[in-house]
Amino acid sequence: MIEEKFAAGRSFIHRLDPKIRIIASIVLSVATALCDNLNLAMIYFGISMILIAMARLNPVDVLKRLKPLFWFLLMIWIILPLTFDGEPLYQYYGLKITQPGVLLCCKITIKSITILLFFTALIATMTIASLGNGLHRIHVPDKMVFLILMSYRYISVIEAEYRRLLRAAKFRGFQPGTNLHSYKTFAYLAGMLFVRASVRAQRVYQAMLCRGFNQKFHTLDVYPSNRLNSSFLIIVSAASLSLVIIEIIWV
Repeated sequence: MIEEKFAAGRSFIHRLDPKIRIIASIVLSVATALCDNLNLAMIYFGISMILIAMARLNPVDVLKRLKPLFWFLLMIWIILPLTFDGEPLYQYYGLKITQPGVLLCCKITIKSITILLFFTALIATMTIASLGNGLHRIHVPDKMVFLILMSYRYISVIEAEYRRLLRAAKFRGFQPGTNLHSYKTFAYLAGMLFVRASVRAQRVYQAMLCRGFNQKFHTLDVYPSNRLNSSFLIIVSAASLSLVIIEIIWV
């Protein structure tokens, strides 16, 4: 299964209702994505760092979570400053680094990291079952919730099935390479994987029906309403709304 490294904890964030955390992450992420001011983006970044500290997450593990994003941002920094029109900031023969391009890269970098930190602090700190519970309680369609939960549960099973198929191919002398035979073999593997996944899905569904599945989401977790959850959501919403209003007035 997918590792839930941040889900185990006793911090303030971990004690919040999953529904409240999902709503708060959406509010903060949308406000950050719509922000077009670098100074205000830095404030959102500061809020994300506060949430990471409140969740008591290991900084090294958080950086590892950000690692795939850094590769994307690296490509942005290589391309945008050289291709964006505007006042030159530095010029070397035919290469021209523009000031608007650098500014845009800074905005994209800060906002991307901030949004990922929001989801790390608020969403990654809950188990997949708690996430499904929270999505169900904010009236996300049951089919979507089941799709998320089942994908989490069986993605490792599908991976194991793929490894078995690939191992069987290698036992028969298959050597992966950059040739037509290898491409056809991987295409056959993918097709067989989809066929086996479909058959397994049918068996799982029949087993669920035998155990009384009625297409409803049930959970044993109970999250009673309290002032802690309400206060957190009010503070987050007020902070986001205030920053949005400030940006509108600023512009």
